[in-house]
Amino acid sequence: MDTPRVGIPDSLASRMTMPEQHEYLRAWKRRPSRRGLLRAGTVAASTVAGAGLLGASAATAEPAASAAGFLPSSAATRVDGALVAPFGRHLAFGADPRTMMSVSWQVPLPVKDPYLRVGLEPWDLSRRIRAEVRPLHTPSLSAKLPAVDQYYLHVSLERLRPGTTYYYGVGHSGFDPADGRNLGTVGSFRTAPDRAGSFVFTAFGDQGVSYDALANDQVILGQNPVFHLHAGDICYADSSGQGQAADTYDARVWDQFLAQTESVASRVPWMVTTGNHDMEAWYSPHGYGGQNARWSLPGGGLDAEKSPGVYSFRYGNVGVVALDANDVSNEIRANTGYTDGAQTRWLDRRLGELRKDEDIDFVVVFFHHCAFSTTNAHASDGGVRDAWVPLFDKHRVDLVINGHNHVYERTDALRGGTVGRTVPIGESVSSVRDGIVYVTAGGAGKALYDFPVPDSYEGHVADLESVPTYHWAKGGAKATETVEWSRVRYTGFSFLAVEVASGPRPSLRVSALAETGHRVDHFTITR
Repeated sequence: MDTPRVGIPDSLASRMTMPEQHEYLRAWKRRPSRRGLLRAGTVAASTVAGAGLLGASAATAEPAASAAGFLPSSAATRVDGALVAPFGRHLAFGADPRTMMSVSWQVPLPVKDPYLRVGLEPWDLSRRIRAEVRPLHTPSLSAKLPAVDQYYLHVSLERLRPGTTYYYGVGHSGFDPADGRNLGTVGSFRTAPDRAGSFVFTAFGDQGVSYDALANDQVILGQNPVFHLHAGDICYADSSGQGQAADTYDARVWDQFLAQTESVASRVPWMVTTGNHDMEAWYSPHGYGGQNARWSLPGGGLDAEKSPGVYSFRYGNVGVVALDANDVSNEIRANTGYTDGAQTRWLDRRLGELRKDEDIDFVVVFFHHCAFSTTNAHASDGGVRDAWVPLFDKHRVDLVINGHNHVYERTDALRGGTVGRTVPIGESVSSVRDGIVYVTAGGAGKALYDFPVPDSYEGHVADLESVPTYHWAKGGAKATETVEWSRVRYTGFSFLAVEVASGPRPSLRVSALAETGHRVDHFTITR
């Protein structure tokens, strides 16, 4: 009897770059075992995920055995399409949220002729648009887990009307969303308006799959947000967080996550970026091949295939910038430096462009690893501070949102990492005069962390002059420090809701809400 083989041991994975892990796994899967050669179609080590994907003109979502490793499911081909229900619908803006929207979804089995219907009324879905198919095959990387075939479908809509509600349904041969039996599957979205006005957006990181994650989703829906920002560590299919160590990666968790999130993401654009748990080494050298199969994001930053979590968009009077902090992290270094500085140079240019736009009042940046946090788990990442905080100060960014630490924490207004002005709960702060507020919103649903000092939040204030903590220095060492900027700390599941006002006195009214809906912090940013 064969001894069960496991991919990359955690102790080894933590010392390998993502390209090294990718090469290791591909070479490991090619090695013959005493049970014989691996089945035909296992990908070559040099294959990059995404090669050989079926395009928008494909007639079926069934992948053929090929060098790309997307294997057929012969049993699935015999299932009547009427019995295969789409699930996991999720939206994302295109480069211009006024006229562009991407609709993505999943089917559990191969289907023929997948498509999207869209129209201005739920009973008149006259337009029928062929879907792009991005199948994803994950082999058995552990004796504990089976091989998994997943089928993701995407339609990118353009030339939409600004400020307009559209209705849509997704289907395939045998399953028509316009059929009376399937009208319950019809969803809707609204494009961004031409003119700035008041609106709400929400944000968090580190969601995963849990009852608390589901509770947060429902409270978010109650805020009626026009979009949602997810600051990385999306579903935790990779539980190690070091990049994929093969015996901890379970691709099926993505099915659970997309099903859990559908009630919100099918109507609210779900704008994600990458965390350390989102590096999945099997699919591509830098670990983002799986993300590219599952999501359609705006692009416009770096190479979208290589860095899908780097992009920007504008909604009303707010410019939003998404970053991939794996590129600059001192703590988790599997992808540190993978863009060779290109992301930081792009960030400098993009922030400058947004600040020159007279129609933009506020610039919000979100990414995973924290610039400023005091938890006992990850605390602050010195790599983020060194690379990006000077640029945030230079371009007068208004709000920075992070995840990574599974708590809520909020700083005072900072310039150069020092307090420019204390910002007690309920106070207003000028991002131009006083500095930038940094928010850790990592309480989306994954198991909570703790602080080295007591919590301090609305209705339970326990202000401290200083907090002992640390940050991750170059080389991955912990450097202790005592900080004065930790103003609000809440150990609980929560998220951000930001009410945006335009006009002669623009503002961002920022609230932190617990999964119960109770407010734990609020403050206002003005310019």
